[in-house]
Amino acid sequence: MLAPELTDADFLAALQALMPRGRVWPRGADAIQTKTLAGCAPTYTRLTARANNVITDGFPGSTYELLPEWEASLGLPDPCAGPGPTTQQRVAQVVARLTATGGQSIAYYTAVAAALGYAITITQFVPSRFGKNFGTLFGGTAWAFAWQVNAPTFTIAALQFGGSFGTPFASWGNNVLQCELQRFAPAHTTVLFSYS
Repeated sequence: MLAPELTDADFLAALQALMPRGRVWPRGADAIQTKTLAGCAPTYTRLTARANNVITDGFPGSTYELLPEWEASLGLPDPCAGPGPTTQQRVAQVVARLTATGGQSIAYYTAVAAALGYAITITQFVPSRFGKNFGTLFGGTAWAFAWQVNAPTFTIAALQFGGSFGTPFASWGNNVLQCELQRFAPAHTTVLFSYS
């Protein structure tokens, strides 16, 4: 259900309906009481519109005004996003932190990257074993704990409708991807990043 969009006229009618009836309480357009109540109505209209914004900001994916509160509760902003992240990048990072429930599968890390706005694939390595095919990579036992994130060289984040003023039309980079995946990676593993 959408929040009601009430106008000054709606609030004027509501305020007049609250007044007692009688000759002393005129409701004509030129009456002093009507003009006084009409002066109060824009305040109620503005406050109702602001209250409707709180409904929108109550959800991390559509927040704007409460974004600093969402970030503070999640320990953001952090150095991952760089010196001047866009509002869109900040919202994506909040959503990614909230939806990251934990896991160690390829599907989990791909979903975390997708929540941040990155399309990736993951390559797993195995240590060298007897009977391995010729031409395959040779590696020691440490390769059992290594995995590689394959991503485009530059992921382009285009400006979406509703972004804040002063944000660029597009931004390039994978800093947030690297930082967040290293944060979620198991401590005993080594994460490699390959950009094609």
